This record gives sequence, C-alpha cells and structure tokens, in this order.
Amino acid sequence: MTSFLRSDRSRAVAIWLWIVAALVLAMIVVGGSTRLTGSGLSITQWRPISGALPPLGDADWQAEFARYRAIPQFRFVNPHMTLGQFQFIYWWEWSHRFLARLLGAVFLAPLAWFALRRELPGRLAWQFIALVVLLGLEPVVGWWMVASGLSQRVYVAPERLMIHLGIAFALLGALVWTALDAGAGQARQTLPGPWGRRALWLVGLVYLQVLLGALVAGNQAGLVYNDWPLFAGHLLPQDYLGPGFWATLAHSQGAVQLHHRLIAYLLVVVALAMGGEALQSRYLSQPAKLLASGVGLLVLAQAGLGVATLLGKVPVGLGVAHQLVAALAFSLAVALAWRIRRI
Repeated sequence: MTSFLRSDRSRAVAIWLWIVAALVLAMIVVGGSTRLTGSGLSITQWRPISGALPPLGDADWQAEFARYRAIPQFRFVNPHMTLGQFQFIYWWEWSHRFLARLLGAVFLAPLAWFALRRELPGRLAWQFIALVVLLGLEPVVGWWMVASGLSQRVYVAPERLMIHLGIAFALLGALVWTALDAGAGQARQTLPGPWGRRALWLVGLVYLQVLLGALVAGNQAGLVYNDWPLFAGHLLPQDYLGPGFWATLAHSQGAVQLHHRLIAYLLVVVALAMGGEALQSRYLSQPAKLLASGVGLLVLAQAGLGVATLLGKVPVGLGVAHQLVAALAFSLAVALAWRIRRI
C-alpha cells in the first residue's frame, strides 16, 4: 500500500475530499426529502447497474407501478394512488439512488488516480481505508433498510433507518476530518489537556442525537405529541413503555420522542457552555474559538427547528431543514475536534 502513498499533504486531495463531503451532505438532504415525501419504497428492486436508467416508456412505468402495488405500503397506506402520483415518489427515490451512484464515481475514480500518482498522504492510509469501507457499506445497508418495508411492514424498520443514517453521518465526519488532515499536513504542535476529549465528547453527543432522530423518523413519532414542552398535556408520554426493552427503545413512539427531546436539551447546554468557555480560553486558537461558537449557535438553531418541526407535524420544508442543520452542526463539531488538536 505504501507504494501508492507518499506525500505528507496535498491541496488537490483535500479539495477532492471536500467535494465528496458536499455530495454526502446532498445525499443526506435528498434522503431526508425522500423519506418525508414517503418515496423510499417506490423502487422495489436493487439493480446497482441497470437501475441507473429510469423507466423509458409507458410499459416500463406500468411494470414499476405494478411492483409497487404488490407491497403492503400501497395496500394499506396508498390504495388509491394513481400512476402520476407514483411517478412523483418514484423520481425522489430514483434521484436519491442516482446521487449515490454519482457519489461513488466521484470518490472512487479520483481515489484511483491519486493513488497511481502517489499523491495520497501516506500517514492517512487507514483513514482512506475507512472511507472506502463506509462508502461500500452505505448502499448495502440502504437496500437492507428498503427490503424491511417490502413484505410485512408499511415503512422501513426504524433501527435499519438509524444504521443507514448513522453510516452516512460517519462518512461525512470522516471526510471532513480527512480533508482537513490532507490539506494541513501532519500536526507540528498539539494542545494538551482536556479540550481534545471535550471536543470528541461533543461530536459523540451530536452523533447520538442524530441516531435518536432517525428512530423518531422511522417510527413516524414526529406526528404524535405535537405540543411542547409537554406531551399531550403531560410531563411524560403516556405510551412510553413497549412490550419489551427493545420495543420501548426502538419502536415506542413516546419513548423515542422523549429520548430525542432529553438529549436535545443536554446537547444545547453542553454546546453553549463549551462555546462560551472556549471564547474565554487562553489556550485555544482563534479558529477553534470560532468553531466552538459556531457549533453552539447551530445546535441552538437546530433545537428551535426541532420544536417548530414538531409543532407543525413535520412539514417537508422544516423536516429537511432540521436534517440539514444537524449535518452542518455535526460537520462543524468534527472540524472543531480536529482543529483543537492544533493550537
């Protein structure tokens, strides 16, 4: 492997990784739109190559629609759907999968080019391996998620949606970190003390909140308890407990919404406190202080969007904005954790 890796830093590699990160961010937004429009199960087959082409004629559209009419979602959720309505949701899902194919090409082709030219920073070998693994896992897990909604469910399994979104965010974070590493070169000076650990804990807390949000989305839990800060006038949701531990943790609408709210409160306090403390620090660089403040402000904005989305019963525009700001806050938290290791 070392024969393909030599340089300490590469501005071209960094720019390429930022472009890939932007595509992942777009994937997250389009994926959220696909879910919010109820489009995720409109394509019932996984054809990585031939599926790149959409239906080209009426016969193809009728065949796709017939396959959709055979799954439970059509029978129990959309029994009166017309072909025109089906085409609307189909294009959302097709766009999501097309963007995934584009992402794969934009990542793999330049990766091979940079490797053959020995322009990849050698110290980042394991990070590039992790990127390849995450990128390869995402479509496989995506189909595993879709398959859960094709036979016995009317929506995908919430825990599979959580894993799918979790991999996307992990890929986004890894790309941000590696792009910063590739552009800056090896650190010449690092900051000792607790700041590095605090920054990583903040990344972990944002990531946990993203996973909990995926469970809310997967359980359609944003459509219940649409008041705040109470739950239908109560301090706690009345249907918190499910028939078992996992059923409560991953499938109870009341439980997943409560957990998402509680971690949101904790995250706002932690992010704002860390941002305020960073501004007063004599040890952090100015970029680190700005990043810490930015994370705090984005987390606060995200909490406000979350409340507005809940009160509005998850309108598509607010739902997409909520997911976008989550991705931006996570990216900024990762950048802070990276930056804080370089005074």
